[in-house]
Amino acid sequence: MAERRVLIPLGLAPPVRRREARVAVTGGRTMGTTWCVKLAANPETPPLDRLRESVQAVLDRVVAQMSTWEPASDLCRFNRAPAGTWHPLLPEFFAVLDCALAAARDSGGAYDPTIAPLVDLWGFGPAPGRDTPPPTEAVAEALAATGWRRLALDRPTRHALQPGGIRLDLSAVAKGYGVDLAAGQLEAAGVRDYLVEVGGELRGAGTKPDGSPWWVALERPTEPGRTPPPETRIALHGLSIATSGDYRRCFVSGGRRYAHTIDPRTGHPAAGDLASVTVLHPSCMHADALATALFVLGEDAGGAHARRRAIPAVFVSRVPGGYAERLTPALAAMLE
Repeated sequence: MAERRVLIPLGLAPPVRRREARVAVTGGRTMGTTWCVKLAANPETPPLDRLRESVQAVLDRVVAQMSTWEPASDLCRFNRAPAGTWHPLLPEFFAVLDCALAAARDSGGAYDPTIAPLVDLWGFGPAPGRDTPPPTEAVAEALAATGWRRLALDRPTRHALQPGGIRLDLSAVAKGYGVDLAAGQLEAAGVRDYLVEVGGELRGAGTKPDGSPWWVALERPTEPGRTPPPETRIALHGLSIATSGDYRRCFVSGGRRYAHTIDPRTGHPAAGDLASVTVLHPSCMHADALATALFVLGEDAGGAHARRRAIPAVFVSRVPGGYAERLTPALAAMLE
């Protein structure tokens, strides 16, 4: 039997059983994937259909503003805008772009929200997919069209500058932000005990009706011929979790794996033995951005970055016949 581990947040309160509550489940589709909400419902909880509609509405708002796949989205209109023009952004779009630029600065460009030309070139965006690497000249041309430092924000007025030719891709942050918005809708409706999931990114609060926490399993890479890492379950109590890995979307050419996580500094998919990075954070948007940046930085540089900032993270790398895990001190402190 595979080894199992349990991670428990230090602030988790003693269990309190609530006999009048029950677990209710609802969900739908968004951002090319599914979403699900589990909550501890009691007689005062709003009807489940009403909660589902309110969550779907905020997720639809994220798509309408930030989708790279919808030509009419605010993001696509910004990408097509003339050089030198300033554009008012709705609060959600501005919050995500502001977070993305902060992640770019903090990671030294390992995360870059202007990466759309490279994502499309490698076949991981709305453009047709591919099964072979693009020509070196095409990579260099797409790389020259990126650059987060060229963006400018006017925070008091929530305006963004299109310097010319910049194309945003906020996929590595927007899904996590959608989780946060969904959680906000539940809390506004008086729901305090819930688990929200959008496409594998999660956020939890409170406990189940029986007083137990919302347990989730850390995502593990699995490949034929490799022994998977130990199963790790964590109590999501006031925490979000996001994972970036090279096994979700990729193609193999010439015996080499090319994953959808692009290194904005080189224009090529992130390389190395790292299979995944999982991050815990109170905000799913920040967990999403951090997981991507740490994955691109790699196990050594990313691990040092996480340690300096006390980020709870686990790095999973390929070794002969299996995987090796490295937990940051902030995550190891949660291990029971």
